[in-house]
Amino acid sequence: MKIAAIKTHKIRAGEEDLFSILDKYLKKVPEGSVLAVTSKIISLCEGGVVKIGAVDKDELIKSEADFFLPRSASKYDVMLAIKDGLIVPSSGIDESNADGYYVLWPKNPQESANKILKYLKKRFHLKKAGVIITDSKTTPLRWGTSGVAIAHSGFSALNDYIGRPDIFRRKLKMTKANIMDALAATAVLVMGEGREQTPIAIIENLPFVRFQNRVPSRAELKELRITIEDDLYSPLLKAVKWRKGKK
Repeated sequence: MKIAAIKTHKIRAGEEDLFSILDKYLKKVPEGSVLAVTSKIISLCEGGVVKIGAVDKDELIKSEADFFLPRSASKYDVMLAIKDGLIVPSSGIDESNADGYYVLWPKNPQESANKILKYLKKRFHLKKAGVIITDSKTTPLRWGTSGVAIAHSGFSALNDYIGRPDIFRRKLKMTKANIMDALAATAVLVMGEGREQTPIAIIENLPFVRFQNRVPSRAELKELRITIEDDLYSPLLKAVKWRKGKK
């Protein structure tokens, strides 16, 4: 696998068009590669921002959350939220590299991923290509952040090993490799989390990726999510009283 991050100019809220940025900085996208794009530049291009001080941040977090926990539940005075099937601090709202704004998640990350895929295939005449929209997440019982995909397109997000034999012919019962999040973790590692100014990356040499000549189906997207009741960590998730957000 090979990953190349792409440096851009400073992207500011409401001043840019996403596809103009891609036109400017993507000179070549090889066949069979995946393009990683940070969710932040999509939101900035969409104008998905709120001026800091213009609203109460807690109310903004609640408006973006499916469910949330109040700050009082956190040692670090942080509101945790469930949003679009992920547990994220502050409903994914970010203030870094935003020039005085709260940056929200993209309005429709999946639609953005699908549009970018269509753009790549048309511009570079590709048969096999993929897209991931990335963000950062924390992991329970681990310090630090890592990348996660909030949307994907053009390839199968999961490689299902259930029913296949291992090296000793024992059939696997639960294993599904999450390809989209694995790619996002490596891409975000290369793109950086600070002032690197590299919000785009091209990932090549991906023999384990199963490309699809279409966008994900509703059934495939539904398969990526687990209800709290069915989650392996259900005892922990149900042990706290989640409050319903306004999303």
